[in-house]
Amino acid sequence: MTHTPTNTPDTGLTAASTEALSVRALYEILEQRFNGKTWSLNEMAIGYTNDVGYIGRLLLAHDGTWPIDGDATAELKHKLAESLWWTFVLASKLDIDIDQAFSETMSTIRTNLEATIERTAL
Repeated sequence: MTHTPTNTPDTGLTAASTEALSVRALYEILEQRFNGKTWSLNEMAIGYTNDVGYIGRLLLAHDGTWPIDGDATAELKHKLAESLWWTFVLASKLDIDIDQAFSETMSTIRTNLEATIERTAL
């Protein structure tokens, strides 16, 4: 069962996305300056997955099972925020309205979870 709302509410992601794309534009200046080109979609995907993978290690550090130099919580804040940044950048490159996609996806998940909870109530 899926539910796609006809009127998607504003999730508040627009301002964050705008800031993320502004920062991306600064990276592109440096990429062009130092590499003669900006990163491809594949290069961005590698950067994104590298950061997400590092979050896994930071979670282990946060739990005390993977020692790191530095503050695991501060590093997690940074990498989680950076992962959001990557999400906004990739969505823009793929012409995906991430605000709408997030709203619709959360609505569908909520509807499905509520139906499962109702169906499995004791």
